[in-house]
This record gives sequence, C-alpha cells and structure tokens, in this order.
Amino acid sequence: MSSTPIKKETYLEWYKSMLLMRKFEEKAGQLYGQQKIRGFCHLYIGQEAVVAGAMSVLRPEDSMITAYRDHAHAIAKGISANAAMAELFGKATGCSKGKGGSMHFFSKEHKFMGGHGIVGGQIPLGAGIAFAEKYNGTDNVCVCYMGDGAVRQGAFNEALNMAMLWKLPVIFVCENNGYAMGTSVARTTNMIDIYKMALGFDMPSAPVDGMDVVAVHNAMDEAVQRARSGDGPTFLEMRTYRYKGHSMSDPAKYRTKEELEEYKGRDPLVVTKAAIVDKKYANDEWFAQVDAEIKKTVDESVTFAEESPYPEPEELYKDVYVQGDYPYIMD
Repeated sequence: MSSTPIKKETYLEWYKSMLLMRKFEEKAGQLYGQQKIRGFCHLYIGQEAVVAGAMSVLRPEDSMITAYRDHAHAIAKGISANAAMAELFGKATGCSKGKGGSMHFFSKEHKFMGGHGIVGGQIPLGAGIAFAEKYNGTDNVCVCYMGDGAVRQGAFNEALNMAMLWKLPVIFVCENNGYAMGTSVARTTNMIDIYKMALGFDMPSAPVDGMDVVAVHNAMDEAVQRARSGDGPTFLEMRTYRYKGHSMSDPAKYRTKEELEEYKGRDPLVVTKAAIVDKKYANDEWFAQVDAEIKKTVDESVTFAEESPYPEPEELYKDVYVQGDYPYIMD
C-alpha cells in the first residue's frame, strides 16, 4: 500500500489530468487528419493511468524522460497545452521552440528531459540523470519510461546493470501495451513477463496493472521511496493498452476488435469516474464543469498554435551546442 494517502483530491486530480491527456490526444489526431500537424504522431489514448498514477507521488523537482509517445508525459509534468500544441504545429512558441515536433517535447523548467526517437536511447540517459542527482546530493528521482520493444535493445541491460551497481535513484517503467509497433510481445520472446528481465541484476521489479491508476500510484510510491532513501532503482512493467495504432499511419489490423473492446471495458477514465461516483466525491455537475473546462483548454491551445509564428531561419543554428560561437556552426 502507498505511504502517500489517496484522498478525494487525488481521485479528482487523476480524472482531470487523464481527461486533459485524452482530449488533447483526440484533438491532435483530428488535426493530423486535417494535415495541420505533420510528420510522425504517436498517440497515448488508453495509457493515461500510467502517467497520472506516477504524478501523484512525484515532486516537481523529479525528472522524467521517455520515448517518442510523449505528449501526455509532458502535459502531466507541467508543460501547458498551449506549448504542447504549438510544438505539434512546429511553431516558435512550442515547448521545443518548434524544432522538436511530436516526438521531441522538452522542458528544462519542468524537468521533462525529452521525448526521444531512438528506440531505447533514453534508457541510459535516464540512468545518467539519476546519477547526476546522486552526485549532487539531492533526493530527487528520475522516472525513465520505455515501450515494450525497447527492452530488446542492448542499452537496456547496460543501463540496468550500472543503475543497480551504483544504486541510482531511477525508476525504469516499461509501458507494455502489448505491441512493439505492430509486433506482439509473444512473437519476440519466449519470456513474456517483461518485469523478470530486471531480476538478473537483483533489481526490485514487479508487474503492475497499468489500466488501474490506484495500482500505478501504489507501485510508483514504493519505488520512489526506495530511490529517495538511497536503496537504488526499481523496474516496473506497466501492463497497459493503446486504443490507436502505433502511429497515425498505422491502421492496427494486427489485433482483433474483440481485444480492443475488452480493453476499452477497462478504460482508466471510465473506471476512475465510476470510483469517484461510488465514493460520492463528485456529482454530474462537477463532471460537466470539468469536461467544459478541458474542452476550452484544448480548443484554446489550437487557436494559440494556429496564431503563433514559425521559428525564424536563424533559429536553425541555435540550441545545437552549449558554446554559442562553436566554430562549425555557420550560415
């Protein structure tokens, strides 16, 4: 059980944050279809509990890093819907100044250390961020997210080995949505219990129902306590599901309608709303008000993005190196 109490306010915040993630992603998908958003676009619809349940035990000073399915993580970490949508539009007001797009959200201010396009590339970076926190003597932690396909990369094993050896304050979270792009976990390995991969390093690990925000909260709380106390890393396999394809170009024909409907029956938004109603934490009026507020927030983010300017051409040469006058940058 969690040492961080789950109160009425916790449930209400979970619902609001997950609804914002969901409505933002649905709008992003709609705008992509209208070709207002270009390039790659990987939606998070269905997986919202994995991030919401983590945020209820993390502090603003804690870092987060993930792969390219990064919109919800960034918003949960504090990046505004305006800055997120503007980044999808490639505008200068975006969280990465319009240079990153869908896969490369970033915010130093909010300690969101980026979405990363190289599969598994963020895993050793997550360990490195945790090393920096330990080196500097803080009790901050780093949460490093990855997909189920990323655990097949060699960097995964190297990072877990070093993290455990040096007792780094990092929580490795595998968001196992069942498919690496369009390939099911069962087609890539004989050992489908991904959490067991950490046992070879004597790292505490566990499977977690990633569709249940309470289960996520409890598992993350235990892992965060371990990291803050100096006892090192944890590996959590969050068993979740994405309702859309791998990306907007994926028709997801590799799975059945029955499978999709089964997971929709466990939708974290529906389950959380039912719990709030059952506990009498809120009434229909509250839900209607929240729905209206979030719709307004998302609609305003689209207007903000559409009205924002594109980056100036000289921005191409900025934010490449720390050294401003690096000799190999020239126009």
